Parts: sequence; C-alpha cells; structure tokens
Amino acid sequence: MLCYFCAYLDRVNVSFAALTMNRDLGLSPAAYGFGAGLFFLGYVAFEVPSNLILERVGARRWIARIMVTWSLISGATAFAAGEASFYALRLALGLAEAGFFPGIILYLTFWFPAAERARIVGTFMAAVPLSAAFGGPVSGLILTAADGALGLAGWQWLYLIEAAPSLVLGFVALRILTDRPAQAHWLTPDERTALAARLAADPRPVAAEERLAAALLQPRLLGLALVYFGLSTGLYAVGMWLPQIVSGFGLGPLATGFVSALPYVAAACVMVPWTRRSDRTGERAWHTGAPAIAAGLALAVASQASAPLVSILALSACAMGVFAALPTFWTLPTALLSGRAAAGGIALVNAVGGIGGFVGPSLMGWIKDATGRFDAALAAVGLLLVLTGLLAARLGRARSRVGP
Repeated sequence: MLCYFCAYLDRVNVSFAALTMNRDLGLSPAAYGFGAGLFFLGYVAFEVPSNLILERVGARRWIARIMVTWSLISGATAFAAGEASFYALRLALGLAEAGFFPGIILYLTFWFPAAERARIVGTFMAAVPLSAAFGGPVSGLILTAADGALGLAGWQWLYLIEAAPSLVLGFVALRILTDRPAQAHWLTPDERTALAARLAADPRPVAAEERLAAALLQPRLLGLALVYFGLSTGLYAVGMWLPQIVSGFGLGPLATGFVSALPYVAAACVMVPWTRRSDRTGERAWHTGAPAIAAGLALAVASQASAPLVSILALSACAMGVFAALPTFWTLPTALLSGRAAAGGIALVNAVGGIGGFVGPSLMGWIKDATGRFDAALAAVGLLLVLTGLLAARLGRARSRVGP
C-alpha cells in the first residue's frame, strides 16, 4: 500500500503541477491532456513483458527496480523545458512504472485465497484515493510555499519532493518483500505449511487456462479488458483534470488542493466495505457493474451542474462508484486464469485499461480546447461508464461466484 500510495502520487501529481506548469511551458489544454495521457502509452507498451519478467525473477527485485526507476524519472520532470520534453518524460515514466500494478495483483494471488481477494485488493487499492486525498493538499501547499525557492517554480519543487519517497521505498521493498509464503521468515514453519495448504485447496479457475497464447485470446478475457478500459477512462479523465475543474470555481492552489481531496476521501470510505460485502456474498458481477453505472450517472449530473457544491458532490459520487468497482473487478480475471497465463492475462487487461488512461485525459483536453468547457466531456465519459457497468454485469454473471 505504501508503494502504491507513492506510485499513484507520482503518476497524477502532474494534474496539480499543471495549475502553473502549463503556463510556464506554454501547454494548451489539448497539449496537456495528450502529455498527461502519454504516460499510459509507455505503460501499455511494456506492461505484458514486465509482468512476465516479474513472474520469472520474483516480485521483490522487480518491484524494487520499478520503484527506483520511476522515482528518478518523476523527479526529472521538474526540468521539462517545453512541450517535447514534457511528452518524452511522461512516456518514459509510463515505461518505468509498467508492470507495477498488475504485478502486485499477481503477487496477491500467491498469498491470499480467492474468497478473500476482493477485500484484499480493495484494501491495497485504497492507497489510490488516500494518495490523492493526501496529495491534493500537500501539492497545493508545495505550489504555494516553495514557489521561487532556489530559483525553481513551485511545480518543479512538487516533482522533486514527491519523487523522494518512491526512491526510498524502492530500497525498502528490496529488503522487506518476500516472493512466496514458503520464503517468509516471519512465519513459523507451521504457519507456512497451513497457508500453502489453504492456497492449494483453492478451486481451480473455471477455464483452468494456463497456456499464455490461448489465454490471451479468450473472448471473456478480452471483454474484461474492455471493462477495465472503461473504468480507467473514467478514473483518469476526471483525476487528471480535477484540480483544473476545481480551480475554475475561483480557488487558489492551496484551496484547490483541499477541495480536490474531497472526492477521494469519499471514495476511500466506501472501497473496503464494498469489497467486504462482495466477499461475504460471493457475488462479483453486479458489485463491479452497479457502482460503475452509478459513477456514470453522477458524471452526467456533474456535466449539467452550475453550482460548485453540486459539482463537487457529483464528482465525489463518481469517485465513490469507480473506486468501489475497481477492486471487485480484479477478482474476475484472477478467477479466470492460472499459472503463467495469469501473469500475461492480468497484464493484458491492465494494458488495455492503460489505453483508457490515455484516452480519458486526451478526450477531456481536446473537448476543453474546442469548447472552452468540460460539460460535454464529462457527459461523454459518464455514458461510457454506464455502458462499462452493463458489460461488467453481463460478463461476470455466468461465473460471478467463488468457492469457499
């Protein structure tokens, strides 16, 4: 959770840097949206190979490598000098971070039985809204307080300061993480044996698919990849632009940071209870689809709202829906695949979702450039989320329950 907390902070702090960086670098809304989304093209390009490497060399070494590399590139973004260098650094950051999230999802399957995974993934993914809720006020404070120190702008200090924890945690992960329960020195021999027996007793995935090529071509897996595309589009379309939407209410950087944190605080409050409910009932399909539909409807309200309070409430409802759907969603592909195919399949789903991470911010920027407003973009993303929720329910309905 600490690693993901810092990873997400380094991924989206560009949304706060943009409050002053865009002016300094001469970035238009479309250019910013494209550059913010470029992260995900690099992410997609190296996603499947990265996860296959992790499965081969072990989570401890590969996650540590990812964290050290991305922290260095994130800090280097402070020295972007224009549109081209901004694009190059965002693309490189995606390449560096590729494999981290699907690697952790795979890693968790080595430690927790299927019946507990929604709760575990939900607890792990709570790091995302917590990171955004914490990062908003801190980023606003850095932009305000550090501006001009040692001749650097506030947005440059933001990148440098927020990259440091990731660098430290990379070396901590190398020392602390254990690849498999059998290697966990902090468990007694009896505990290791008991955990291994419980994991071995898990029902085999319904498809029992272990061959990589065949697994990646399964229609249901490709459908799940489309679901994740929709969820990622909604997550990053709003997340990458939220500070600029909020600053449009007439707020300064510090106030924007605090107000932008509210949707993520709300999301953090619902993630774990919702995933616990999914584990308790064993139902996965509608626990993914229903909150996605609710998120889409909330964005439709936000697109028509004129009062700032209504906008923030609707955006908070959207965040709650997306972040409730995401961890439950990840129980679906992990129940479908096993063996080496799980590493490739999870990475494929996440890679297609990464394309949504590119499309969402770019779409918002393009529409903002063309119209000067966000309402049409929010409505379009809201419709996509509703369709995503319906597809998730359809795909998960036939095999939505896990064994004890």
